[in-house]
Amino acid sequence: MVAILLTVCLIGDPSQCRDHRIALTPGTTLVQCLMAAPPHIAQWSEDHPGWHVERWQCSDVSRQDI
Repeated sequence: MVAILLTVCLIGDPSQCRDHRIALTPGTTLVQCLMAAPPHIAQWSEDHPGWHVERWQCSDVSRQDI
């Protein structure tokens, strides 16, 4: 399963960061993830106004323990 992995930090306290995962539709490839990620990240940011996306990546999470 491919997912967008975000590292997000509090806007008011940038030292407070956490990881968040946005699961994508089963069968999504890494290339499709890269193309689809910006709108998903924008929506996540809109839904979480106190947080700033520090970095993101697409990853095959079925191959690792996150």
